[in-house]
Amino acid sequence: MWRNRNVWIILTGEFVAGLGLWLGVIGNLEFMQEKVPSDFIKSLLLAGGLVAGIAVGPYAGRLTDQISKKMVMLISGFVRIISVIFMFIAISTGSIWWMLVFSVLIQTSAAFYFPALQAAIPLIVADRELLQLNGVHMNVATLSRIIGTALAGVLLVALPLSMIYTGSLVAYIILFILTCFLNIDEPNTKQALSTETKKAERMKEESRLEKTSPQEKTSFKDVFPVIQGLPIVFMTLLLSLIPLLFLGGFNLLVINISELQESSAIKGWIYTAEGISFMLGAFMIKQISSKSSPYTILFSSAFLIGLSQFLLYLANIPIITIIAFVIFGFSVGCFFPTAATIFQTKVPKDFHGRFFSFRNMLDRIIFQIVLLITGFLLDLIGLQLMCALYGGLTIIMTSIFYLKNKQEIKQNNHNIPAKKEKGIST
Repeated sequence: MWRNRNVWIILTGEFVAGLGLWLGVIGNLEFMQEKVPSDFIKSLLLAGGLVAGIAVGPYAGRLTDQISKKMVMLISGFVRIISVIFMFIAISTGSIWWMLVFSVLIQTSAAFYFPALQAAIPLIVADRELLQLNGVHMNVATLSRIIGTALAGVLLVALPLSMIYTGSLVAYIILFILTCFLNIDEPNTKQALSTETKKAERMKEESRLEKTSPQEKTSFKDVFPVIQGLPIVFMTLLLSLIPLLFLGGFNLLVINISELQESSAIKGWIYTAEGISFMLGAFMIKQISSKSSPYTILFSSAFLIGLSQFLLYLANIPIITIIAFVIFGFSVGCFFPTAATIFQTKVPKDFHGRFFSFRNMLDRIIFQIVLLITGFLLDLIGLQLMCALYGGLTIIMTSIFYLKNKQEIKQNNHNIPAKKEKGIST
């Protein structure tokens, strides 16, 4: 895998793009802090870009399945570059509306780029290398987040805001150039559609898909019967919602823990502990997967996430807080690469664009819902009771999914004719 030029291009591009992204995020927060006094208006401005990304999701998924993944990545990369220009206009005019245009374009380009990237990864490495690459890819993204936010904080003190976005623009230009050098061996679209659709038909046994031609299988809705027909994908998709209960209100949790402990330093310790443990989990997932099944990893990680939430009932104790975020970081570091590998290997490749676009939309919607609920519960019952509630909900959901999965496995085994036993009895 490490001799594959495409792997290095993908990983380097992810690191550079992450730096540009987090420079822009911190720059946006600084700009809004100067220009927008209302927190509610700030939240609406941030939500505007996310809504735009959700709106174009179905089209992004169809386009990714119809044309070259590399072409989709190049187009979205070019849009990113153009979007920064609008932020320069916003800074020079002091207009918040130009910043909104920037946010919409950035989120729209991301809605195209990330499904195309997830669909491209299985095309550049063998299936046996996917789990390792997904783990390394997420580690690179985490590292770029840590460095990008720290770099933005330093630059804001020493340089004008426009220089932050200059750094972001340079990063996006480098990403665009790197993408040009990708060499993805993509099969002919029509041939891929017919071949992979036959595989999907056998797996989900849907007569509707059997009667439609490959050219007609370009609707975004066609991905839903595929998901329903693949139990492992459907269950993994449901389990993927569990980490969002924690991640959706992550920043609000950190702020409230800092206020509870009356310590600003604890915020830095939390982010550092979570980031390092996440990278450790993603690094060790290859070794863990050789000893455990993907479902064992997913269910164990989900239970540990629930445990970390329960521990935050004692969030007034600094050492318990750090332990909770270490457990959470390691759990999601194991969870996300495993889930991504299941999706990339089990979902037919000609549905990858639509599937990853749908997953991206689902994550954004759930993330926003959890964020609003977290803010409401923090005001209503407080941090510690809310964490206990979330922990209980996580454990209950995981237990239900686990029992359901165990029951399905038992039914499948029961349906297999026991010919050998009959032979013995006779």
